[in-house]
Parts: sequence; structure tokens; C-alpha cells
Amino acid sequence: MKFWDKESEKDDFSTKQIFGLMLIAYLFSIAMRLIWVQWAGGHPEFFWNGQIMINTNDGYYFASGVQKELFGTLQYNPRVPDILYTATTFFTYIAAKFLPFSLDTVILYMPTFVSSLVVIPIILIGRLYRSTMMGFFAALLGSIAWSYYNRTMTGYYDTDMFSAMAPMFILYFLIATIEKESFVHLLWAAAFIILYPFLYDMGLSIVYAMGIMYMIYMMVFHRKDRFTYQSIAIISLALMPLYWPMKAVLIALGYLLFRQNRLKESHEKILAVLAVLLFLWLGDVFWLIWHKITSYALRGEESGGLHFFQVNATVREAGRIPFELMAKRISGSVPGLFAALVGYILLVMRHRSFILSLPLIGIGIFSLWGGLRFTVYAVPVAAISLVYLIYLVTSFMQNQRLRVAAMGFLTLLALWPNITHIINYKVPTVFNAQEVSVLDRLKKIGSEKDYVVTWWDYGYPIWYYADKNTLIDGGKHDHDNFIVSEILTTDSQLEAARLSRIAIETYVSSGYKVVADTLFKNGQKDQIDPKSYLERLAEPAPVALPKKSRNIYFYMPYRMLDIFPTVAIFSNIDLSTGEKSPRKMFIKLNRFKNTSDALIFANGIKLDKKNGLLWVGNRKTQLHRFVTTALDKKGMNHTQVQTINPGSRLSLVYMKSYNAFLLLDEAMYNSLYVQLFVLGNYDKNLFELIESSPWAKVYRLKL
Repeated sequence: MKFWDKESEKDDFSTKQIFGLMLIAYLFSIAMRLIWVQWAGGHPEFFWNGQIMINTNDGYYFASGVQKELFGTLQYNPRVPDILYTATTFFTYIAAKFLPFSLDTVILYMPTFVSSLVVIPIILIGRLYRSTMMGFFAALLGSIAWSYYNRTMTGYYDTDMFSAMAPMFILYFLIATIEKESFVHLLWAAAFIILYPFLYDMGLSIVYAMGIMYMIYMMVFHRKDRFTYQSIAIISLALMPLYWPMKAVLIALGYLLFRQNRLKESHEKILAVLAVLLFLWLGDVFWLIWHKITSYALRGEESGGLHFFQVNATVREAGRIPFELMAKRISGSVPGLFAALVGYILLVMRHRSFILSLPLIGIGIFSLWGGLRFTVYAVPVAAISLVYLIYLVTSFMQNQRLRVAAMGFLTLLALWPNITHIINYKVPTVFNAQEVSVLDRLKKIGSEKDYVVTWWDYGYPIWYYADKNTLIDGGKHDHDNFIVSEILTTDSQLEAARLSRIAIETYVSSGYKVVADTLFKNGQKDQIDPKSYLERLAEPAPVALPKKSRNIYFYMPYRMLDIFPTVAIFSNIDLSTGEKSPRKMFIKLNRFKNTSDALIFANGIKLDKKNGLLWVGNRKTQLHRFVTTALDKKGMNHTQVQTINPGSRLSLVYMKSYNAFLLLDEAMYNSLYVQLFVLGNYDKNLFELIESSPWAKVYRLKL
């Protein structure tokens, strides 16, 4: 076989055989995702209502929308999505409504069966380039490679199941449109472009980039062809931000005009130019792409009016990542990524239409700055590229069976680090059964009008399991993060109680506007000083509070101990000036050695028990207090306090029931969360303890 001889490339697979290969690849993808199910099934604490729970917080957002439609819950929650909001909620509702499976089962397994459909466009692209076997082996790799698996595994119920799969269908139909100059493939490409925002609403900029790439390609390589301008007009119509039935009608009209040659070629060119300009104008394309880049690349403090801390700076998946991690997430290993890069270059040299995949490769590289979530888009393209290199390396083999065996073996080498990752990737469920039981009891208290004050990580699960509302959640990352952070970290329980009542009643009465902006009149001429406002709430003098219209609960989970320093960051700032206060001390210490003379911790911290001296590295200081707190069988705290030096600012708290220590300063020691959850100290005039367990405490506001 000559290396660059297209005529020597043969692909004699029948339609039946191609479907067979698709089925094998699809079942392989599913089987790999069931490895986690086998592991999770051995943990009874992962089960609720007889089913394994999901392992992503955001999944409960979409599940709550389906729950609302199926069971009539969450009727007073303005944040719960409609079932037509996205394909995730729509198809989940259809499956739970008409199939003999519970909603819990549907949301657990839906990512597995939907995301595995990515094997279809990958194999079809291989078929398009006259190597179905290349597409088959690439489908095996692309369907389970590290990043794609992580975001589409069983239990990862989220729109990510569509995020990379749907663009691959668009890519296939765009390439097929070029290779075959086919109106049929063009219309399929347009249909998937129209459908994509419904499948994955956050990926609009990706589709824009792919559409623009198609237009540039056609103008560079096929500008003399009449079909070029016809296809550009159709794709531009599909990309326009118009109501989808209108786009469908316009595309159908354009198709009829082009197929029947009702327009002169010069008029078609003018129509194409107008369509492109209209798309760029209506779509505000360049601003959208730039906004997406800067929203992840630029982080920190927000300015303009009051100065709030941005949530992107604290989200791990939105942080910079090293090259090695990017390589592993895209191809499983650094050598695998370099092999994919070489294969990509050779594939584009051989089949230049594959350059249309460049936006997907580009966004994968952008992950170095934007965060690990972006690596997923490059996975299928990298898989095709890597296997294409294998296809070329084995091209000298005349015996086709031997060549297929060699391709299979080399693909297995690329698969192996990804399979190893899957076997070792033991992700727990979002909550365990004991935590859900707390929320289930909360569900039976009060009404669905009530609100729960807690950090945004727990918002969606509270909706789903407790049928209650929250001020912030996993998708509502606005200025109200400051409000909740202030409530949880203030050393004044009176301020926390008053601010909670004011915040919730203001949120509801204002039509669900951002509370922080409303209370502080953010950006207005009569903007008030938040610091003075909050200080007044902490003073004993009477404060006018809004009329109580619903109950307010405080959810204080044990797991918040791990993120409490991050929670504190959002209120550790002067909103008027943007000046950040010194970071508060809060360290959870799990690993330690207890000797007769000292407590020795793993990170260079040591407590001299005889003299009450605390060593942090080479620095020593005395403790303010040493506290021991333990839970009885009813989950109630029993606390002993030993005061050592009242002039010191550091305390050490031994949480006996958890066999863990907390090293914290006075601000964090007196914070609402530490006092209510860790120590069980609360003002009985302000709060009522209604649920106490080792996993969480729930209080009801009395004001």
C-alpha cells in the first residue's frame, strides 16, 4: 500500500457490519461505566430508596425539575427548571414517566447510555475517511478516555452527557457535507446545530466556532463552488439565535430555493453574505466567545459598585492545570497526547476537512488556563487522531487480519491507562444515606415554602430530598454568596438570625432579586455601607424586621468542615473598598500522634501538652483554650473547655466523635457554624435545634 495513495484505501464493510461495530463499541463503553456500579454496590451507605445515589451535585438541579413535574413538589422554588428547559430534564421525564424505572434509577444510569452514543459519529468519521476499523478503535478510546469518562460516568447526571457527544455529530455532518457535497448531510448538520443549545446550553460558543470554521474552510478551499454559498447560508441560518421553528422554516425555504435553482448564483452569494452578517450581529458572536474565555481566564474580585468576591476563583475545575494533567485527561498519558498530536497533523494533511475539529482541539488546550472541565471536548478528536497514527504505522502490513490485530494491540496500549484510571476512580455519592435521612426528616417538617440557609454546595440536594428552598445553590453564584457567608461566619448569632430573616423575606418579596444588591443598593447613587448595616444588626438595640411569612432553617453539615475556609473568603472582604481582611485561621487536622508529652500533627504542628504551647513550624504560641467535644447517642454535644491563655487568639478543638482536631482563631471559633455544629452552643432565644446527628445539625430560626 502506498502511503499517500487514496485509491489504495478500501473499506468494504457493509451497513450491517458497521452497525455491528457500533453496537460493540457502545456496549464496551457501557460496560466500562458499570465498573463503578459494581464498586458502589458494595457500599450500603450509597443507597437511598433501594438505589445507588448519583455522584454529582449539579445532577439534583435537573432531577428536581423532573421531580416537580412528576410529583408536584417544589412548587414555590423559582430556581427549579422546567422539563423543557434542557434535553436532560426532558428525556429524564419521558424515561421516568413511561419506563418501568424509578426517577432515582433513571438519573443514575442515563449518563451511561446517552454519553456512550459518542461512538456513532466517531465510527462514521472513520467510515467517511475510508477506514471503518480506524473509527471503531477510536470509538473504543474516545468513549472512555479519562476526562470524557469522568464527566459521563454512571451517576454523573448532568448535561455533560451531551457536551462532547453532540458536537461530534455536528462535526461528522459538517465534514460529510464537504466530502460528499450533500444537501442531506447539510440539513442534518443544521438540525444538530439547532438542537445543540437544547442538549447543552453552555456550549453555544463551541458551536459558533465550529460553524465559523466551516465557513472559513469553504471559502478558502471551495470558494468557486456554488454549493459553498448555499451551505454557508444554511449554516448561518441554523446558527442564528432565533426561535427554532422560525429557523426550521427559513432553512426549509432556503433548501427549496437552492435545490430548484430559483436564484441566480450571484444572488446566492449575496444571500450567503447577508446571512453571515446577520448571524454575527444577532449572535453577538465575538463578544460571546470573548466573554466565555475571560470568565474562566480572569478571576478574583469583582468591581463596579460594591466589590464582591468571584466564585470562579474558588472552583477547582475552573483553575489552571498543569500540562501533564491536561495530557492525561485528554488521551490518558503524555505519550498518548503527543501521539494524538502527530496523528492529528497527519490526518489533516491527508483529509484536510478534519481541520473543522480545530475548535474542539483548541478548547482542550484552553483548559491549561480555563480549567480541567474543558479537556472533555478534545477527547473524541484526540482519540481519532491517535488511532489514525496507528492506522498509518500499520499500513505496511499486507495481511489485513494481521493489520487489524496490530491496530487492536496498539489501541489497547492507549486504552490501558484509561482503563486503569476507571478501575481506580472510586468516586463516592454526593451524600450518604445518613445525610439524606436528615434531609428526609426535614422534608416532613414545615412546608415547601420554607427556606434553608446553607452553603451553595448543598442547595440542589436540599431541593431534591427535603423539598425546601435555598438562597444560593450550585448555579446561583451571585452576590448573595456574601450574605450566606456572612451568616455562617459572623461571631454574632443575633446578626446571623436577623440577617437571615431579612435576606429570605427580601428575596421572596422582591420577586427573587439578588438580596445583597437590594439591601445595599449596589451601584445606586444612595448605595449604603454594608459594614455599618451589618454592625447595626449585631447590636442589641431593636431592629425592624420584615413580617415572617415562612420558616427558615439552618443546615449545618459535617462535610462543611472541609470547605469552611473557602466559605469564609466570600465575606472576608470590605465590600465598599474591596480590601480583603487577613485570612482567618481554620485548619482541620485528621492525622496525628498522641504521646504522653505532645500531640504531633502531620503538617508540622505540635502541641506541648505540659506547657500548653503550640508549635506551628518553628513558631510557638500559647493556646487560648483547649476544647473537647463529643456526641452522645442522640447526637447532642457534650463540651469541656480548658482555658489556657485568654490573651492568645488560637484554640484547639478536639472533636472526639470524629477523632479530629480543629485549629482555629477567635473569629472562626465564634463563628455561627462552629458554635452551632461543632460545639452545639446556640442562643435559645434565636434558634431551635430540630435535628442533630453526627452528619448534620438542623436549626429553626425563631425570629
